[in-house]
Amino acid sequence: MSLSGNDGRDGFTSKFGIICATAGSAIGLGNIWRFPYVVGENGGGAFLLVYLGFILLLGIPVMLSELVIGRRGQRNTFGSFRRLSPGKPWWFIGVMGLAAAFMILAFYSTIAGWTLEYIVKSFANAFKGKSSEELAGMFQSFHTGVFWPLFWQVVFIVMTAWIILSGVKKGIEQYSKILMPFLVALLVIMAIRSLSLPGAMGGLQFLFKPDFSELTTSVFLSALGQAFFSLSIGMGAIITYGSYIRKENNLTTIAAQVSLADTLVAILAGVAIFPAVFAFGLDPAEGPGLIFHVLPSIFQKLPGGYFFAIIFFILLAIAALTSSISLLEVVVAFLVEELRVSRKKATIMAASGALFVGVFCTLSFSSLSEAKFFGKTIFDLLDFSASNILLPLGGLLIVVFVGWVMKSAEVKDELSNGGLLKIRLFGFFRFVIKFIAPVAIAIIFFNSIGVL
Repeated sequence: MSLSGNDGRDGFTSKFGIICATAGSAIGLGNIWRFPYVVGENGGGAFLLVYLGFILLLGIPVMLSELVIGRRGQRNTFGSFRRLSPGKPWWFIGVMGLAAAFMILAFYSTIAGWTLEYIVKSFANAFKGKSSEELAGMFQSFHTGVFWPLFWQVVFIVMTAWIILSGVKKGIEQYSKILMPFLVALLVIMAIRSLSLPGAMGGLQFLFKPDFSELTTSVFLSALGQAFFSLSIGMGAIITYGSYIRKENNLTTIAAQVSLADTLVAILAGVAIFPAVFAFGLDPAEGPGLIFHVLPSIFQKLPGGYFFAIIFFILLAIAALTSSISLLEVVVAFLVEELRVSRKKATIMAASGALFVGVFCTLSFSSLSEAKFFGKTIFDLLDFSASNILLPLGGLLIVVFVGWVMKSAEVKDELSNGGLLKIRLFGFFRFVIKFIAPVAIAIIFFNSIGVL
């Protein structure tokens, strides 16, 4: 396969743009919202150490596999599999990725909408003078409402669609190059402020000082799952972005740098949150409420907390946006390349479809809270189906495809840019993808559906 060009397709134009866009896909609410409370629930430093090990051993090779499929196939997640394995049913992995991306965008936009509401609340100084119980009640009242959660969900979907309408180079890459550095800068400011608090050292010790007595099978499984899901693996986003990467770029370096950026942002989020949590004597194992009522409680007690609340919820919204554009692009790229729909029509169709389903997810917290399927609300059902079934199964089939279906020479050719680059760890990569990754992902899958 030729190493020149992109078949005339729109694509990324700079390595910095590739890193920002791909890292933006991986860095989302999972890093800033989910990662801190998962660390808190699993004992802190010991969990972090195991998590980092899984990122190195599993995360980077699996991400690299997706990048290889995308750039080799030069198509969307469905088209890449069909091109690389013509006449065989491996294209079904692409269908699973499409379904996962669509479903995740639908329920993700619900939570992303909450971040926009909390930006407004921060500007309005709505946290001032309120107790922890009152702040919890504020969040409960908002997210179980109807009009405002739906309003902010629509706003968020429109923002996402606006960026996708501009294309890969002028939309995804250009906005990612602005949003990602801004996100990191805001997170650094938050971390410095948190570290300046009296008693902050307790939070750092919790995060970085491993207590190996906390290590249990559950902690290992949680760390394995978080490492996998944190990198946006299995939903077609990395494959789609991989197809926009030029042939002269080093995929191994990109995978390593994106994984590093993703991990550093997650750790920065921990540094921004845990010292403040410990400084005010709060519970680090608070769970999902850590962001929407525990942190506002901290902000209104901090000198300058008004400004830091604004900063925090803006960076949370940016993290959500950079992920959502990759999810929408998965579907849009499929519609454009496989169904020959214009980008404008494809964006409107995909965004409208995600919003339609997303409305039911948002209403799952209010007027549709009693509507249950298999014992789950619509929001929980989509979350479970995508996160616990489609993503791990998709990831498993991806590593099987790269490890056992694609020829070793093809994979090596793509990783070496046609023999121009030396690949010192290719044998190790192949071993991990063929034997270790399938077992690890199977464990994630069985754990996520409650078998383990």
